[in-house]
Amino acid sequence: MKHSKLIHTAIILIGIIFICIPIFHNNLWFDESYSVAISNHSYSEIWTIGGNDVHPVLYYWILHTINLIFGGNILLYRLFSALCISLIGIIGYTHIRKDFGEKAGILFSLFTFFLPVNIVYAGEIRMYSLAMLLVTLMSIYAYRIYKKGLPPIAENRNWIIFAALSLACCYTHYYGLMIAGLENLFLFIFFTKQAVKQKKFVHGLKAFIIQGILQILLYIPWIVTLFRQMDGVSKGFWINIHFPGTFIELFTFPFTGNLEDKAYIAVPLAVLYGIVVIGYMIYLLVKNRKAEELKPAKISIAFWLMVVLGACIVSIIIHRPIIYARYLLCVEGLLVFFISMTMSAKGNRKINIAIIALTILLSIVALVTLIQESYGKVDNEFQAYIKENIKPQDIFICQNEGSGFVISAQYPNNKFYFYDVDHWNVGPAYKAYGDTIYNLEFLKNYKGRVWLINTTHYSLYEEVSKKFKAKLIDQKAFSVEYKEYQYTLTLVEF
Repeated sequence: MKHSKLIHTAIILIGIIFICIPIFHNNLWFDESYSVAISNHSYSEIWTIGGNDVHPVLYYWILHTINLIFGGNILLYRLFSALCISLIGIIGYTHIRKDFGEKAGILFSLFTFFLPVNIVYAGEIRMYSLAMLLVTLMSIYAYRIYKKGLPPIAENRNWIIFAALSLACCYTHYYGLMIAGLENLFLFIFFTKQAVKQKKFVHGLKAFIIQGILQILLYIPWIVTLFRQMDGVSKGFWINIHFPGTFIELFTFPFTGNLEDKAYIAVPLAVLYGIVVIGYMIYLLVKNRKAEELKPAKISIAFWLMVVLGACIVSIIIHRPIIYARYLLCVEGLLVFFISMTMSAKGNRKINIAIIALTILLSIVALVTLIQESYGKVDNEFQAYIKENIKPQDIFICQNEGSGFVISAQYPNNKFYFYDVDHWNVGPAYKAYGDTIYNLEFLKNYKGRVWLINTTHYSLYEEVSKKFKAKLIDQKAFSVEYKEYQYTLTLVEF
C-alpha cells in the first residue's frame, strides 16, 4: 500500500487526539473514586486494603507511584488510562504491522482508537485500559513464541517479556489471570507435544518450565488474598444477571461500551452494529474456513471466547455471577485483532470501508455524549461549591450511596466516615476512604463542622437533627451530568 506508513502514523496521531478530547475534567463516579482514594495510601496499605476488594493491586500501585511523583492529580490518572489505549494503538504499528502485515496493522490501530467502547473507557480511572494493554502485548509475544523459528537468544528474550507481561496481567485483573493462565497452558501443551514428537526435552519446554516456576513463585504472595476475595464474592457480590438486559449488554458492550445504566449509542443501533460486525466476521470465516492466513485471527477469538466461557464456569462453581460486560475490556485487544486480521486477510474492500465508516460515525456519536457528560455546567458549579466552602477540619459522613465517596476521594485530608446502615460488611475494603461506622453516637461529643451527604434526599440530616443538636449552616442539591450523579449536601456545626 502506497504511503501506508504515513497513513498509519496519521491514524495514530488523530486517534490519540480523538480519545483525549473528553478526559480533561475532574469529575468522578464511585468506581473511579475508589481508585483515587486507595492511591493515597502506601504500597503496603494498598496491598492490605485492596486485598479486601475484588481486584488485584498493580494498577493501584501505579496510581500511587504517579501520586508520589506528581501528587494526587485526577487528570494525570485519566491521562495514564489514555496512554494505555494509545500504546495499544501504537502496537498496531510496532508489532501487528511487523508480524501480520501493514493492512492488519492499520486496521488494528484504527479500531483501537475508534471503536466507541475504547473511546468511552480511554479516560476512565480504572484498571481496564492497563489490563487491555498488558493482555494484548502478552498475546503477541505468546504467538511469537508459538511460531518459533527464532534464534535461542531472541526466543529467550520473548519468553522473558511474555513471563513479565503474564505476571502483570495476573496482578491487574482476574480476567487477566484467566487469559494468562489459558495462554500459559496453551504453550505448555504445544511444547509438550513437540517434546513427545521429537523424543527430547525441547528448548521451548525448558523455557516454559523456568518462566512458569518464576511466575508461580512471584504470584504466591497474592494467592491467599485471591481465595479470600473469591470467598467474599461467593457470599455476596453486586453483579446480577437478568434477561434480556444483561445479554444485550454483553453483546453490545465490546463494540459500543453501552451498559444498562448508560447507553452512549442508542441500544437498537448498538445491537444492529454488533450484528453487522459479528455477522460479517462469521461470513468471512465460513467462506474462507481453510485459509491459513486466518489462523492467528481464529486463535485470538478462541481465547476471547474461552475467557467468557471460563467466567461462566467460575460463576457456576462459586454460585455467584462474575461474568460482567465491563470486565471484557481486559481482553478487548484480542477482539480488535480478530476483526482487524480477518478484514485485512479476506475482507471485501467496499464492505470494509462501510464498516470503518460506520465505526467512526458511531465513535463520533459516543464522543459527543462523552463531551456533554464530562464538561457539564452543573459539574463545575458542584466542584466550585465544595472548594469554596470546605475547611481543613471539616469531616464527611455519607450512607450507602456513591456520592459521598466521590467527594471524599477528592478531599483525602478531610476525615471521612461511611455510615453503613445496611451492614454491607465492606469496612476493610472501604479503608481506602476512611472509617466505617454503624451508628452516629460519636457525634454526641463532637465539636466542629460536618458535611452530611446523600443523593436525592436529606435523610442523613433528618436523622442527625432528631438525635443531636446541630446548627444548620447550609444545604445544597446538585444533579450533575457526569454519570448522572446527584448530591444533596448538608453542612452542619456541632
